[in-house]
Amino acid sequence: MKIRLNSLVATAGLALFAAQVQAQSLVEGSAEAGKAKALTCTACHGPEGNSTSALWPNIAGQNAPYLLAQLQAFKEGRRQDPLMSSQAMMLSEQDMADLAVYFESLPAAAQAVKDPGSVDRGESLYRGGNAANGTAACLACHGPSGRGNPAAKYPALQGQHADYTAKQLNDYASGTRTTDGKTRIMRDIAERLGKEDIAALSSYVQGLR
Repeated sequence: MKIRLNSLVATAGLALFAAQVQAQSLVEGSAEAGKAKALTCTACHGPEGNSTSALWPNIAGQNAPYLLAQLQAFKEGRRQDPLMSSQAMMLSEQDMADLAVYFESLPAAAQAVKDPGSVDRGESLYRGGNAANGTAACLACHGPSGRGNPAAKYPALQGQHADYTAKQLNDYASGTRTTDGKTRIMRDIAERLGKEDIAALSSYVQGLR
């Protein structure tokens, strides 16, 4: 039964991944204009969209629909952060689209796993979930290599700082972050993850590429 479940999850993940590969440039924006507007962003996210702080996300290579959705959420108050909320308030819809397309065009970060000792646990959760408590496999939405699904606005996870990913999972689990909307998909998954699960998963996705 477990083997069959993992097979079904993998099949679904591969189908979503194929759709993601086909979906490109889903946001109408200008990468050139975005580059000119990105100076403020680089103070935290780095000149090439890859942050030197593990608590600030890498956004290079992140899909534009997800980036745009998050900027809109910060601007509208549906997602809160002292730095991002104030920055997003100053952006127009076109500014946000241009920035999203620009950062999408940059090469994604490549990192190693944070904790090699937790790879087996992290990989098991990412690729197969946990049937015992109903935790869905991350692969189903974020793809086998963590590239996400732009059409569904599911973010890429590959190369993301483990500390940042862990914070987002904890925020979803506590209800501090609610940008999964009415589906509650991320909150429902995060609530089922223990502290060691979150650490292992976050470490594992940091090394995906």
